[in-house]
Amino acid sequence: MADDRQTDPLAGAHLDTLAVRAGIARTHEGEHAEPIFTTSSYVFGSAAEAAARFAGDSPGNVYSRYTNPTVRGFEQRIAALEGAEAAVGTASGMAAILSCAMALLKSGDHVVCSRNVFGTTTNLFGKYLARFGVEVTFVPLLAVDEWRRAIGPRTAMLFMETPSNPLCEVADLSTFAQMARDAGALLVVDNCFCTPALQQPLAHGADIVVHSATKYLDGQGRCVGGAAVGRAEHMEELVTFLRTCGPTMSPFNAWVFLKGLETLRLRMEAHSRSALELARWLREQDAVEKVYYAGLEDHPGHALAARQQSAYGGVLSFEVRGGREAAWRCIDATRILSLTANLGDAKSTIVHPATTTHGRLSAPERAEAGIRDSLIRVAVGLEHVDDIKADLQRGFALI
Repeated sequence: MADDRQTDPLAGAHLDTLAVRAGIARTHEGEHAEPIFTTSSYVFGSAAEAAARFAGDSPGNVYSRYTNPTVRGFEQRIAALEGAEAAVGTASGMAAILSCAMALLKSGDHVVCSRNVFGTTTNLFGKYLARFGVEVTFVPLLAVDEWRRAIGPRTAMLFMETPSNPLCEVADLSTFAQMARDAGALLVVDNCFCTPALQQPLAHGADIVVHSATKYLDGQGRCVGGAAVGRAEHMEELVTFLRTCGPTMSPFNAWVFLKGLETLRLRMEAHSRSALELARWLREQDAVEKVYYAGLEDHPGHALAARQQSAYGGVLSFEVRGGREAAWRCIDATRILSLTANLGDAKSTIVHPATTTHGRLSAPERAEAGIRDSLIRVAVGLEHVDDIKADLQRGFALI
């Protein structure tokens, strides 16, 4: 039997090596960096070859809406990092979630979704999928018994973020994976906050992982994109959806994400280290009432996160005294942190979730999700942490 190392030089390679080497298919030019294939279509050698490609009887490129070498390189690399059979690159993180829903659900199916997901995800499931006959039940992420009660004979998917946005709640993936298997449903996990550098949900039994590549996979806030990762049979369904409906990742963006993945673990460890130091400092500030970060020993999900993740990530939230007025005053006083709803950037960002990322939720929905008017979210970047503290202190001085 041939040595696997001879047929696949990356077999058994560590994550850092996969992040640099996976998904490379050099052309006859012998380039060292990954090329960008900015082409909409491809030329066939004969009418018979064109017919075979379009019919799916022969492998190869057909049209860049669903076959592009640069996008394929990104898909192969993120699949390798997540320990998956295959991946599909999409136009955005929300496009990845939409593609999973449209490709794998049908009218009459039922989804159980965490109430603590990104506000736009809530709208997608609760508003738009409902129009097509998909019933959705929202339950608190940590209320395991409520999840079990919500599951019924038509339940086809469980969907969650862990850690959650913005409260950093942590779900036990193994427990939910077993719950999904018992129900004959798919467990889909948004791994945006951790990335495969810190957490690999498939290794804990999840069926599909989705990413907003816009965030940490890029790492510098340059491009918008998404990915779904999982078994080949599920990803083939997503490819069919992309071929028909077109929420496709662009080749240039795929190239940017490929370069971002090369430094993913180094960046995630740096984000996590600074976020933990900042969270501990925030607890000591008189203006701060509560800090949400799983790296803190008194966080309810700390022990689970320590087992399930290799670090705690770069996102934290905290509540200030004085409600929305104080929160806005604190945010407006900062001079280094960027006031933007994006995260996963080298630059630290600050935002008021109740009026931005979760602003489209009703007041009762925000209350159920724990998104209070006094809540501020910070995605800790790669600046020196002392400068981030000093910037926040400008706001605290006004509370």
